[in-house]
Amino acid sequence: MKAVIQRVTRASVQVEGKTVGQIESGVLVLLGVAKGDGESDGRFLVEKIRTLRIFSDEQGKMNHSLVDIGGSVLLVSQFTLLGRTANGRRPSFDEAAPPDEAKRLYEQFIADLRNNGTRVETGVFAAHMQVELLNDGPVTFVLDSCGVS
Repeated sequence: MKAVIQRVTRASVQVEGKTVGQIESGVLVLLGVAKGDGESDGRFLVEKIRTLRIFSDEQGKMNHSLVDIGGSVLLVSQFTLLGRTANGRRPSFDEAAPPDEAKRLYEQFIADLRNNGTRVETGVFAAHMQVELLNDGPVTFVLDSCGVS
């Protein structure tokens, strides 16, 4: 799995003009599921996202995690994170998991976050979405489970 996480002061996602998810302080997570990914990949990234110290303390140092600040997650599926652009001009998505498997793991990812006490809002899997955010910093990281399974 691959995730792009962005520290935000607010973020929202719309589908067909209707807001389907929105958060205040926390992280926007764009999640791509690759062929061969499993539940352990998701658990690895869930724990990393919840505990990565990317929020500032009183001295302005990144010493607090999402858990520490009581922040939320806006999770948006994004298979294009698995796009390969090395050859030609059209991205190849051969490395992305089939939609049914990706949806199952995406839903498990949501459940794992919630089961650990994290407030989660989501987009709609496989829908055309508009994502709006106010990146705080800007602070952005790319995480990869590197085949933890």
